[in-house]
Amino acid sequence: MVQRPPTGTIPETPGSYQFKDAEGRVIYVGKAKSLRQRLANYFGDPRLLPQRTRQMVETAESVEWIEVRNEVEALMLEYSLIKQYQPRFNIRLRDDKSYPFLAITMEDQWPRARVMRGARQKGTRYFGPYGHAYAIRETLDLLLRTFPIRTCSDNKFDRHAKLGRPCLLFHIEKCVGPCSEPIERPEYMQLVVDLIDFLDGETEPVLTRLEEDMRAAAGELDFERAARLRDRMATVRKAVEKQQMVVEGGEDVDVVGIADDDLEASVQVFFVRKGRMVGRKGFVVDKVEDLTAPELVARVLEGMYYEPTLGVPKQVLVPCDPDDPGLYEAWLSELRGSKVTVRVPQRGDKRSLHETVTRNAKEEFTRHRLKRASDHNSRSRALNELQDALHLPEAPLRIECYDMSHIQGTDYVGSMVVMEDGLPKKSEYRRFKVKDVPGNDDYAAMREVLTRRLNAYLIEREQPRGERPGRFQYPPQLLLVDGGKGQLGVAVEVLQELGLDDEIPVASLAKQFEEVYVPGRSEPIRIPRQSEALYLLQRIRDEAHRFAITYHRQLRGKRMTVSVLDGIAGLGPTRQKRLRKELGGIAAVKQASLEQLQALSWLPNPVAQAVYEKIHSQAPARRPRQPVPFTDDETGANPT
Repeated sequence: MVQRPPTGTIPETPGSYQFKDAEGRVIYVGKAKSLRQRLANYFGDPRLLPQRTRQMVETAESVEWIEVRNEVEALMLEYSLIKQYQPRFNIRLRDDKSYPFLAITMEDQWPRARVMRGARQKGTRYFGPYGHAYAIRETLDLLLRTFPIRTCSDNKFDRHAKLGRPCLLFHIEKCVGPCSEPIERPEYMQLVVDLIDFLDGETEPVLTRLEEDMRAAAGELDFERAARLRDRMATVRKAVEKQQMVVEGGEDVDVVGIADDDLEASVQVFFVRKGRMVGRKGFVVDKVEDLTAPELVARVLEGMYYEPTLGVPKQVLVPCDPDDPGLYEAWLSELRGSKVTVRVPQRGDKRSLHETVTRNAKEEFTRHRLKRASDHNSRSRALNELQDALHLPEAPLRIECYDMSHIQGTDYVGSMVVMEDGLPKKSEYRRFKVKDVPGNDDYAAMREVLTRRLNAYLIEREQPRGERPGRFQYPPQLLLVDGGKGQLGVAVEVLQELGLDDEIPVASLAKQFEEVYVPGRSEPIRIPRQSEALYLLQRIRDEAHRFAITYHRQLRGKRMTVSVLDGIAGLGPTRQKRLRKELGGIAAVKQASLEQLQALSWLPNPVAQAVYEKIHSQAPARRPRQPVPFTDDETGANPT
């Protein structure tokens, strides 16, 4: 249990504090207006603390803190530390899915509209998120006749640029064909800007401009162009109708609805821009710390706006005020650059909209609990059954599984996958390139991988807690290897050599009959075929195999597609791509003279010299072609 630091050593300034366990792992992060007053709350009578707070204090071995200048900085530091360490006693916001966005790649010479998921990329404008990718495609299908920008991939664009003719989308008037350049770039960029304005909710200027252009075309007796503009206006109006007006006055608002119980909360967010709903998002919160309703709202706001997807609106509607409304309004105002209000809607269309969002959150929470109840129970049952079957000292909350992959001894790799609480923890997956095994020897490869991983653990364990890199600092509570007695014997020998055989339990899973082998027992343990424990072992074994195979294929593919430009100092992947693009492919690079390479302003002269020398040093000397006389057998006729 953590001991109370001397009172005089704790500052009275704002900051963030971190509780750590015996292994040096951060288990809880908090923020405080006064660190001394806030930390004093944890060291009173333990019986008066909430259950989860008491459990955290009993688990912790030490507490540290970081001072900052004000409360806003403390808030931002707290969330960045939570995101970095993922402490087990802090609430966690989990997206059940990766929501798709409509993205405009503004950094491209000819910007492109596309569906994107995952991490945000620099130089890209995002709109959404949408509930389904098909909703984005339906929206694009309506808008491309009015704003016909490209949607093709870069490879397809480059291919048609070389051919000098556009693809089918140009002929059906859903792209202006920048690949063959029938349009000037300023005119194309105006289309992109108009599309962005429309998606931002600025629909009236677009309709006004289209109507003016249509009347001008009709006045010039260009009735064909006027008819096309009329059709585009109809398409825009149809798209506007699909964007329901939910707030009068054209305001920018984010509406947050929450439904929760003692363990979890479901959050739904509707994004409203210029009075129209442009996207929605939902996620689930693990309430692993004791939270009041205002504290829960505060944590949700931190998660939403630490990296805001659609920026920060002027107003955020919440079910109740956060625990310190002034602090969160100041933080959001700083992010936006102008005043932001956080309030509870009391009447009118905003109150009605908030009730709709809350109803969505309740319905989603009901579906989530039905789906997760059976999953949580099965995971708990699997870990308990595995503890009993393998006679482990405790339930294996952290399991590591290892597998090898190769083809006839080439591109030998190993994989380490991790499951915590019965769920994959992909951030701690590791892969190993086997270095010291010359041929086909799975036992030697397994020995090398396990030795490297466990040696890394021993090294990190000896370092001061604050200086540990964190890659291998936590030991598994069950080390599982894919294979039979041979692989198990290797794992046991490695553990004995490193003095970890009493600390880390080990087992192997043979694929043929799904038999589990443990040290000191000649016969395998046959876990019932329908048990949750066996399903858990199969899942982690299959995941380790998949991870190893993926890495092996990646290395093999890289080895088989080595470029003549690889290995040149100063010529990384980005410069390689730009060089091929500007010169027109690898063949053009090989034919380029030294003067052509040095003429590229972005390519340093020493790198250009190295490229030229490597290409020409590897170019085979051409032998003059010798004429071969024909014979009767080759031509079927007498030679002339």
